[in-house]
Amino acid sequence: MTKYSKLKSSPSAAVRANLDYPVIDTDVHTNDFTPALEDYIAHYGGVKLVDELRKAESSRLNPKSEGKDWYQQTPEERQYNRTLRSPWWARVTRNTLDLATYTLPALLYERQAEQGSDYSVLFPNNALAAAGASKENRQLLQRAINHYHADIYRKYSDRLTVVAGIPMTTPQEAIEELEFAVKTLGLKVANIPGGVKRPIKAIADKYPADQFPEIGKYASYIDFFGLDSEYDYDPFWAKAVELGVPITTHYGSQGWTGRSSISNYMNNHIGHFADGSQAFAKALFFGGVTKRFPQLRVGMLEGGADWGAHVYIHLVDRFSKRSLEGLQNYNPDLANPDELFELFEEYGGEITQGHSLSKEELTKSVLGASFNRHSRSPVGSELEDFGAAGIKTIEDIRDRWVNSFFFGSESDDRTIAAAFNDKANPLGVKINAIYSSDVGHWDVPDLTAPLAESWDLVREGVISEDDFKAYVFGNPYKFYTQANPDFFKGTAVESKLGKTESQPVDKTLVGV
Repeated sequence: MTKYSKLKSSPSAAVRANLDYPVIDTDVHTNDFTPALEDYIAHYGGVKLVDELRKAESSRLNPKSEGKDWYQQTPEERQYNRTLRSPWWARVTRNTLDLATYTLPALLYERQAEQGSDYSVLFPNNALAAAGASKENRQLLQRAINHYHADIYRKYSDRLTVVAGIPMTTPQEAIEELEFAVKTLGLKVANIPGGVKRPIKAIADKYPADQFPEIGKYASYIDFFGLDSEYDYDPFWAKAVELGVPITTHYGSQGWTGRSSISNYMNNHIGHFADGSQAFAKALFFGGVTKRFPQLRVGMLEGGADWGAHVYIHLVDRFSKRSLEGLQNYNPDLANPDELFELFEEYGGEITQGHSLSKEELTKSVLGASFNRHSRSPVGSELEDFGAAGIKTIEDIRDRWVNSFFFGSESDDRTIAAAFNDKANPLGVKINAIYSSDVGHWDVPDLTAPLAESWDLVREGVISEDDFKAYVFGNPYKFYTQANPDFFKGTAVESKLGKTESQPVDKTLVGV
């Protein structure tokens, strides 16, 4: 045990000591020791590939307008360019022990007990840095980054596993990197972006990027891989299922409408992971991905779990109105002109005075915009927003939303109560909230605190003890093992599950 250990005073260790099940943390962020990472990348592609990493990282962390980032611009320049306020001071620094822990694999491994975790899934901050690289270097850089991470964490695999960053620009590229990560490097969790920005072709054809580079920054849309995509991503989802790889994402929406303040980072940040992940998840649902691949397991991290519940509720509510059967309530062809005319004759004299309309003209007038809005009515599959998802009953919605998706909720997030509210959630279900401490980022200044903060939710009556068990163990275990039954083979989780159960949590723990 390190001389810096806080194990004896760790509130999370005290909670873990009284649990009769393992704790699985699905979201721990680590920092790379840059000189070592760049040496590794240089072996793959020389100095040019190292420069590509630096360029991609700079672009991701410091968005620029007119060649200057936000901090270089005057207030007037920010207003003129509408330059997005970017994050700052995003890593733990005053807690030097934690700063070192997130950078040194051996120290993180040693301090797992202090964190109160038996097993952690790691997301290096550079995991998807290659996504911003040039087309010719992107795959090679991503492969080098994954290889580096696999090598430095391999010896700690009984308690730690690092994700493979998978670029999603094209399905073929994603498949190639997933196969390399799993078959060559032995990695078993994929981290993908939840969307890829693409040019709007009608505008790009009119204003070519090489002649009008600034227009391309704004004349774009986001491809979420499941609905309205330029590509068929089914081969990638099929490969993930074949290889037994759970898919994860930290997909945000900063810069989107409503999240584009030029002065306030918190305005742009609060809720942005939930919004980004929601767009991604709905695309998979409505695009029929979760119907075609019921074994696919997708975890969306850092956005909380309450949004998973409210989208599920809204899906059920809207299906009752917008299913093929429900839509008939709004079919203009089913309005009865005779009955409408009779009602207007009996009750409408004071407002129809001076207007003489036929039954057809009256019906058209009353229907108004809903009748006249389009050149024709939708037909066939155009009517079925739920068609590609194959939804016939609300049980189908449950199976293709609740069963497929897992929602990373941070330790002190009280909105998790919505996920476990089986009285509000249709069919009495509980949403798959998974413990995602997010240690390594600014919202966790001390890695010994998160599990204890989650237990506080039990003490305060926000969630039950059973919900807590599902949150920190049952749902994470389900997420990984439903994708890959052997996921925890040879790990501390397998070892702990084989031991005799200890006493239940002592709710009188002082300070816990």
